[in-house]
Amino acid sequence: MLSPLTHDDPIAVASYRLLARLGSGGMGTVYLARTPGGRTVALKTVHARLATDPAFRARFRLETDAARIIGARHGAAVVDADPLAATPWLATEYVLGPPLDDAVALGGPLPEPTVRALGAALAGALAQLHSSDVVHRDLKPSNVLVTAYGPKIIDFGIARAAGDERLTRTGAAAGTPAFMSPEQASGQEHPPAGDVFALAGVLVFAATGHGPFGTGSAADLLYRVRYADPDLTGVPEALLPLLTACLAKDPAARPTTGALTDHLHDGHGEFADHLPPLLLTDIARRATDVWLHAPHRLPAPAGAAVAETVPSTPLSRRRLFSAGGAALLGVAGVGGGAWAWLGTREADEASPGAPAATGPTAIPATTASDGAPAPLWRKESLDREESTTQLLAGDVVGFAETVSFRALALEDGAVLWADTMVMEPQQVTTDGTHFFMSDGPNDGPGVLRIRRLAPRTGEEAARTIELKGFDGSQFGTKLLTAAGGRLFATSRIGRQSDTLEERESGWHLIAVDLRTGKEVWRHPYEWDGVRPWLSQVIGGRLVLGKNSGDLENFVVQARDVRTGRQLWRRSIPLEESQSFKPGQLAADDRHLYVGGDRLRALRLTDGRTAWEYGGGSFYGLPAVADGLVHVNEAGRGLVVVGADRGDKRWEEAPSGRSLTPEPFTVPVVGTKYVYAPVRGGLSAIDRTTRSSAWVFATDASRYVVDGARTRIVGAGASSVVALPFA
Repeated sequence: MLSPLTHDDPIAVASYRLLARLGSGGMGTVYLARTPGGRTVALKTVHARLATDPAFRARFRLETDAARIIGARHGAAVVDADPLAATPWLATEYVLGPPLDDAVALGGPLPEPTVRALGAALAGALAQLHSSDVVHRDLKPSNVLVTAYGPKIIDFGIARAAGDERLTRTGAAAGTPAFMSPEQASGQEHPPAGDVFALAGVLVFAATGHGPFGTGSAADLLYRVRYADPDLTGVPEALLPLLTACLAKDPAARPTTGALTDHLHDGHGEFADHLPPLLLTDIARRATDVWLHAPHRLPAPAGAAVAETVPSTPLSRRRLFSAGGAALLGVAGVGGGAWAWLGTREADEASPGAPAATGPTAIPATTASDGAPAPLWRKESLDREESTTQLLAGDVVGFAETVSFRALALEDGAVLWADTMVMEPQQVTTDGTHFFMSDGPNDGPGVLRIRRLAPRTGEEAARTIELKGFDGSQFGTKLLTAAGGRLFATSRIGRQSDTLEERESGWHLIAVDLRTGKEVWRHPYEWDGVRPWLSQVIGGRLVLGKNSGDLENFVVQARDVRTGRQLWRRSIPLEESQSFKPGQLAADDRHLYVGGDRLRALRLTDGRTAWEYGGGSFYGLPAVADGLVHVNEAGRGLVVVGADRGDKRWEEAPSGRSLTPEPFTVPVVGTKYVYAPVRGGLSAIDRTTRSSAWVFATDASRYVVDGARTRIVGAGASSVVALPFA
C-alpha cells in the first residue's frame, strides 16, 4: 500500500527521489523511490537510534549481503546500498505483487497446486541461500512476495552466517514467534533446518489461512512451537506427511530443501499457470498503481519546526507511458510483489474474524494545515508485538517493548532507565506509583519473584517478594494489575522445566499483599491455552476479561478483591475479541461496557445485561467518561450513547475527510475533543461541532493520558508520541 510522505521525510536519499511510503516499522522506513533515469526502487532507511549502534550496522551490512546472495530470481535484486552512511540505506528493485498474507486475505486459502508451486520455489530459494552458508531466520507470510514468476523472499534483517552467534544476544529468541523453529524459540542456534521448519509454517498458512501454532502472546506461541503439536486442520491430505516431517521438533528429522523441491514440484507449466485468477488480477493492478501514483506529502503540523515540502508534480500521461508503458502492458517484465520491510508487519495483520475496513486509509485533508498540533515529543520504539498498553507511574510512562522495558519522562520523553530482564510484556504492571516486574529461575524449583521499582530511577523500592512453588518465568506468570496495596496475577504451581502436559495444569488466580509480601488468596482455573487478560479493580471487585480457548467468545468475570471469590461470569460471542488491542476494560461504578455485534452494558453487581445498543454493525472497544460511552462503529465513526440507558446522544458528523475508524483501539475522551483512532492517525473530534477538527498522522495504536491530564501519549510498533490533551 502506498502512503503519503510525512512532512519530515527527506525529499531524496542519495540520488533517489522519494515518492511515497511503503511502510515503517521498528527498524526503519521503506520508501517508493525513483532514480534520475526513471527506475522505480524500494529504498529502506534505518531509524536514527539504531544507526548509532555498531552491532546493528553490522547486521545491516549482513542484510545487504544476504539480499545480494539470493539475487533477483528469488529475492528483490539489490540496486544500490550505503551501510556506512550517517543514515544507512538499501535500494532494491520494486517488485510488483502482494505479500503472501495479503494474497490469502484477498481470496482465501490457496489451492493445493498453488501451494505446491509456492513451496517448491521457496525451497529452491532457501537452497541457494543455504549454499552460501546464510540462514534467513525470519521466514513468514509477510516476507514472501507472490509474483507472476515465482515467490520472492525479502527482509534479511536478522539473517546471518550459519553458526555465527556474535550478532545475537545469548538466549534471545529473535524472529517472529508464530513461525519460529523450536531451536530458535529456545534461543539456540538456528540452522538451515530451522528455515525448513518456518517454510512448512508458511505453507500451512497458505493452504489454510492459519499458522501451525495459532495466535496469542509471544510467550504462548514460543511455548507451543517448542512443545505442542502443530494444528494442520485444513491442510490437503496429500501434503500432510511432508509438512508434518518439516515440522518435526528435531532438526535432524526434517527433510532437506532438495527433497522438498522434488516432492512439491509437479513439473508442469509456468509459475503463473498455478496462480488463481484473482491473484493474477491483483498483481496486474499493482503494476498500474505504481505508475499512476501521484506523489503527495502530508502538511506539517501547526507550529512544527520543519517547513512543509511542496508536493511533486504528478506524472503526465505522456511521461507515464514513455517511462512505464511496459509495466502497464505486461506484468511479465516486472516480476513480483511490493518490497515492504516493515520490521513489525505482523502487528498489522487482520484477524480472520475482524471486520473489513470500509473506507480508504485515513489521511488528513490536503490543506496547508488542518490544525493538528505539533507533538510535544516523539521517540522511536521497537514494539513488534504491541501486546501491552503503556503504563503510567507518577510522572513516568513505561513501555514493554520487544527487547526491553523502557521508562520515559512524561515531560520530554527522555529515557530514564531500561530493564532487559523483561522478556514478555506481561511481566510488568503498575499501581500508578511504582512498576512491578516478575521473573523466576530457569532451573530448579519454581519461584515467583516480584520486584517493586521506583519509576524515575528503576531502583528497587522494596525487598523482592518471593513466592515459592510458582513458576515465575515468562511462561508461567502474568501480572494483571495492582491496586489498593495488592497485586493480582495468574500463575501456575510448578517450574519452568515442566513437561507440556504438566504446564496445562496448576494454574491459579492469585493476590499478593504488597506490604507483607504474602499470598492473600489463590483460586484455581482451567488452562485453555489463551493467556492475555484485561483487568481492572472497580470498587471491591476485580473485573477480568479474556478470550475463550476456542477464540470465539469474550469471557468476563468479577471477583471479590478481599477473597477472590467469583461473583459472576459471562461469555459473550465475539470472535473479533482476539484482535483487541491491550488496555483497561471500560467501566464506571455501575456497568462494564463491551463492544462487538452491538454495544453492551453489563451490571457490575451480577453481570446481567443492563442495556444493548445497535445491531447489524461492529462496535469496537468503548471508553466511558462524563456519563457517556464513546465507541468507534465500523464504517461510520464515533457514536456516543448514555451510560445509564444506552440511548443515542450523538454521532460523528462528516468532516470532508475520508476516515476509516479503527474499532480495535480505544478512544480517549477529553474536555474539548474525543480522540478517535482512525486508519493512519488519531482524529480529534470536536465535542461541540461533532466532526473531526484535525487528524494527527501516527502509527500509534494505544493511548493513555497522564495524571495531570495535560498530554496524551500514544504508542505504536515503531514510535512513541506525546500530544497536548484538551
